[in-house]
Amino acid sequence: MTTFGNLEDTDIDVAIDEQEAGERRSMELATRIRLVAAEDPELAQDLVDELIVALDRAMGGTFREYLDGDARDVAERALTETGSGNSPARNS
Repeated sequence: MTTFGNLEDTDIDVAIDEQEAGERRSMELATRIRLVAAEDPELAQDLVDELIVALDRAMGGTFREYLDGDARDVAERALTETGSGNSPARNS
């Protein structure tokens, strides 16, 4: 705990904006997926694939456009294997 004049850092109420809250939730999700992967890598991969498909569906088939490199390759594989690979062509 740090003291600033008469205030302690526990007295300071810092607002968290939506972007920061979203980043915290995504980091928590990533941590949970890593924990699953440590116990059951195949289950973790299935969860990631399902997440990719759901994100692609929610974004109208454009999710892969926001990815590059290995991440895009993983998304392409997941979408192709689930039959969702008919979304817009790759922009390499």
